[in-house]
Amino acid sequence: MNFTQAADDFLMYLEIEKNCSHNTLRSYAYDLKCYKEFLIKQNRSLDLHDLTPSTSRRFIQDQVINHGVKPRTLQRRISCLKSFSQFCLKENYTKIDFMAGIQVPKADKKLPTYMTLDELKKLFHYLENDNSRLAYRNHLLFKLLATTGMRRQEVVDLKWEQVDLNNKTIRIYGKGNKERLLPLHPIVIPLFHEYRKHLLDYQLHSSEPVFLNKNGCKMNPRGLHKVFKEILEKAGLPPKKFSLHHLRHTFATLLLQESKNKVDLRTLQELLGHESLASTAIYTHVDFEQKKKAINSFLLE
Repeated sequence: MNFTQAADDFLMYLEIEKNCSHNTLRSYAYDLKCYKEFLIKQNRSLDLHDLTPSTSRRFIQDQVINHGVKPRTLQRRISCLKSFSQFCLKENYTKIDFMAGIQVPKADKKLPTYMTLDELKKLFHYLENDNSRLAYRNHLLFKLLATTGMRRQEVVDLKWEQVDLNNKTIRIYGKGNKERLLPLHPIVIPLFHEYRKHLLDYQLHSSEPVFLNKNGCKMNPRGLHKVFKEILEKAGLPPKKFSLHHLRHTFATLLLQESKNKVDLRTLQELLGHESLASTAIYTHVDFEQKKKAINSFLLE
């Protein structure tokens, strides 16, 4: 079996049977493309039967030395190839596990970057006083992200049928199309009503996207990211320090900090749509004030 054909079958399997997200499919497609390009550059066979763990190790070495691939990206690339190899074995495309014995390297665990409460208030102050043509959209959009912890793709894909203003809830389809129902924060309810006044009737249809670009079409993640960077700069915040994903970190961190122990990790996990509690647990490491209180409570006298 040829590598290209097997890779296409694998990606189709992930999309149809495993219901993987668009981002996962795009990332895995790129990982497989990198492996294929390595094989071609090294004048190696593209026949799956000729792939061995030694070939894969040389690919990983090439990624690190010649391409400077970071540990987290390398983790994903190896995970992709491991899944691909198992798929090929299951489909009898090959009899050799060309990823056998290859371990995923540990990545450095970095604390998530997030805005302080004062920085978030500074962003909100700008949004509240902005009078540009898309101010109503931006006001709702970024306050919604900051008060729900939604992912960038989730807010881009949001349709009006997912928003229930009567019950003040929003239904989100996350990774793997998994649903979660979130309560809307009181501050965004009037923003939704105000934003709707500035849309045409057909744009309010249940099947239409909630957030539109300057041309009246559905926003895309790249465009949304660009808008956020521009707003950060106008708000007096460093655009190079924060990304859209940092709004998600900000939501999670401030929720734990400001809730005075009223929000547990399990609740936060459900709000963020994390599959594993381990992914949520990182937010317990960012609250320095909690650590300070713990140290001060340690009586030595």
